[in-house]
Amino acid sequence: MFDSLPVTDLQGALILFFAFSIGHAIADFPLQGEFLSRGKNRHLPPPPLADGGSSPKRLWIYLMSAHALTHAGFVWIISGSVLLGLAEFVIHWIIDALKCERWTSFEMDQWLHLLTKAVFVALIWAGVVG
Repeated sequence: MFDSLPVTDLQGALILFFAFSIGHAIADFPLQGEFLSRGKNRHLPPPPLADGGSSPKRLWIYLMSAHALTHAGFVWIISGSVLLGLAEFVIHWIIDALKCERWTSFEMDQWLHLLTKAVFVALIWAGVVG
C-alpha cells in the first residue's frame, strides 16, 4: 500500500495515478479473461460453467460484481482506502454496465475508468480521503 506515499505534490500524485493505471490495466485485461468479459454482459448467452453445469439465468450479475470487486481490490490495496475501494466497486460496475448496454464505447469506457482514478488521486491530494 502507498499509505506513506506523499501525495502533497505533483510528483506524488502522478506516481499514485500511475499505480492506479497499472492496477486498472491488470484487472481489466489479463485478469478479466473471456469468461468475465462476455459473461458480465446480460445481452450475451451465459458462458458454460467449469463443472459443465448450466449457468444461472442471472450469472451476469455475479460476473459483473466479481470483475468490479477485482478493480476495487486494486484501488484498496494501492490507496489503503476502503472507501475508495467501495467507490471503485460501484463506479466500475456502473461504467461497465453502460458499456454492455451500448450507451458507451470501449474507448469511452476506458477513459471513464481513468477519469475515476484521476478523481481518486485528486481526493487524496486534497486530503478529502486519507
